[in-house]
Amino acid sequence: MNIHKHMEAVFVATVVLAVGGAYAIDTLPQANAKAAVTASVGAQAPAVVVKAKRMTAEEKRQSLQAERDADGQFAVAQSAANRM
Repeated sequence: MNIHKHMEAVFVATVVLAVGGAYAIDTLPQANAKAAVTASVGAQAPAVVVKAKRMTAEEKRQSLQAERDADGQFAVAQSAANRM
C-alpha cells in the first residue's frame, strides 16, 4: 500500500476517530469529585529554627574535601567487598 497515494484517506479516518472519541468522552457523566480534606492544626504549627554562623570559604572547602575523602573510602571498601 502506497501511503502517499492514500494520505487523504488516512487524514479523514484520523479526523473521524478524533471527533468520535471527543464526542464519546463528552457524553460520559462527570466524576463525583469531593473537596480535599485538610487537617486542622492548633493555633500554631511547630517550626524548626536553625541558628548557626555561616561557614567561611576555607571551612566549606575543608568540609567538601572531608566528604569527598569519606566517599572515596566508601568506594574503595565497596570494590574490595565486590572482589571477594
